[in-house]
Amino acid sequence: MHSRTYPSPMLAVLSATTLALAGCGGGNAPAATPTATAQACDDGLKTSFAPDANTTVLLVKSYAAGDPLALPGTPASPVPPVLGAGMCLVKMVVGPGNAGTAGAPSTTRGVGIEVWLPTQAGWNERIRAFGSGGWAGGRHTDITRIGYEGASFQPLHLAALANGYAVVVSDHGKTTAPYGGGANASFMMNPDGSINQVSWQDFSERAIHEMAEKSKALVKHYYARPHQYAYWEGFSTGGRQGLKSAQKYPGDFDGILAGAPAINWTNFITSEMYPQTVMWRDLGGVIAASKLNAVSASATAACDAAGLGFILNPASCRYDPTQDAAALCTTTTTSGATPGSNADTTKCLSLAEAQAVNKTWYGHTHDGSVPDPFVDNGSGTTQGFKQLWWGLTRGTSLTSLAGTNPFPISSDNVALILQSPQFAQTAPATFVNATAAPADRWRSLTYADLANVNALGVGLQPWFSHINTDNPNLAAFRDKGGKILTYHGLADELITPQGSVNYYAKVEAAMGGNAEVQKFHRLFLIPGMGHNTIFKVSALDPATGAIATTSKVPLPALPINGGTDDQLFTALRNWVENGTAPSRMDISSSDASVTLPICAYPKRAVHSGTGSVRSAASYTCS
Repeated sequence: MHSRTYPSPMLAVLSATTLALAGCGGGNAPAATPTATAQACDDGLKTSFAPDANTTVLLVKSYAAGDPLALPGTPASPVPPVLGAGMCLVKMVVGPGNAGTAGAPSTTRGVGIEVWLPTQAGWNERIRAFGSGGWAGGRHTDITRIGYEGASFQPLHLAALANGYAVVVSDHGKTTAPYGGGANASFMMNPDGSINQVSWQDFSERAIHEMAEKSKALVKHYYARPHQYAYWEGFSTGGRQGLKSAQKYPGDFDGILAGAPAINWTNFITSEMYPQTVMWRDLGGVIAASKLNAVSASATAACDAAGLGFILNPASCRYDPTQDAAALCTTTTTSGATPGSNADTTKCLSLAEAQAVNKTWYGHTHDGSVPDPFVDNGSGTTQGFKQLWWGLTRGTSLTSLAGTNPFPISSDNVALILQSPQFAQTAPATFVNATAAPADRWRSLTYADLANVNALGVGLQPWFSHINTDNPNLAAFRDKGGKILTYHGLADELITPQGSVNYYAKVEAAMGGNAEVQKFHRLFLIPGMGHNTIFKVSALDPATGAIATTSKVPLPALPINGGTDDQLFTALRNWVENGTAPSRMDISSSDASVTLPICAYPKRAVHSGTGSVRSAASYTCS
């Protein structure tokens, strides 16, 4: 579900030697000598690697250290990254796909998979499979382009390669144009408007399993020795994919790093439409972004007792703009007859707007009702009064879901559930189907209509290949010795963190309680963090009235933009391979001016009462 940002192109060469010191595991790659039966990186692999009748190798290409990661069709801009280590690129497609009309979005070849194989001597005998975002997609079956060309998360793949991992990525069954993740779920609907069950299955689960099986078979064939460990790493859709693997294919991966997992798919994506329904039903239109930012900054100011510029524990925040005179326009009177005192019409709220914001924070209900935040602020581990799903936490940016247009995935989701392209949005009009064009019918949805969409989505799970990925029984994965590290930003502006907390609570209930679950599955909640694979902030800073900067909000370290540490993955690998379970990880802001521990749920960082609030040393996990 990524809302993508694109950093500057990686112009500098990624040094395998430097990155090996990052704690990513590259430093202990065996200095192996290729055996007599190891394979060459050439077209011979197209015929020698034939794991089953459905798999076709499309391209094999050798790269040396210093080569650009490019193919003949790769555009000159952005500048392709330069490889810090040699590799063998293998593209394959695993059929059968969904047959149909040529050019129709639903007509696919199967699952496109791209594998980046380190040199024979450089492989660390580990596989690192990465998930996708949004509705997936990519150029993985295009022999003229790189699969995730220019994607913001590609530097993570390059760092893993430089550290000796065999890197595996996939389009997850979206093998036809338009490429890319984010919006556009056209491929899920057949030309006659019916459900494309083949693509739902490929996207929901089959592609994940094929990535595991084909990469394991390929490394054994290419290196003439098997892997030691296989890892999954994904964020949003990729996080969901990791948990689906644990639920459905427990033997595929030894360790799973699941960030902001898009589980409960139809529930939470339907709820992403709820802020729009609130505004169009209650106000007749959207609230200006400047007002949304101002009220979120006011919530941070009210609940940021430490003065950090973000909220450490949003679940405790009960800020109510309907009772805040400073948030209300001077023409507004509160229910307690307190007049509004804000004369800035670009930032102040009417009483109806303030209540609409409260509804957005509380979350999706059957009828638009919302309780008093001091009674129920909507952040419980179980759903509250009439609550169908949770809303965004207070202090989080609201403009992604309550902006001028809906988040595109939510309108596509409504169109798929109601099996009508007319419910997709027209700006941009990316949903393509022969039966009809997008017509913004999402705008006419009533509270009852949206509640019905939610119920229909749950009912369609057998046709959607159980995309909700909400099975709490992880016994088979546990029994095979697997480990899961889930993390979620507490200021996630797209996927509410309460969904991850709720799922974890269900796993606890199904599997013997917290002490038993902690043996193989741990959840970390990260204050101030928003929604993006490469980590970003989405908390509104009251000091600036804008989203806080990474110099103020601590985030886990990544091996990109000059950094070398791979903090969360390293913690997972240490747990899998050394038995060191992560309980506390200290994270840092970009300039190291603020450090903070993140703690294995249900513990959280609590200030000890002495010492700087900006130092992790002043906090305990309790």
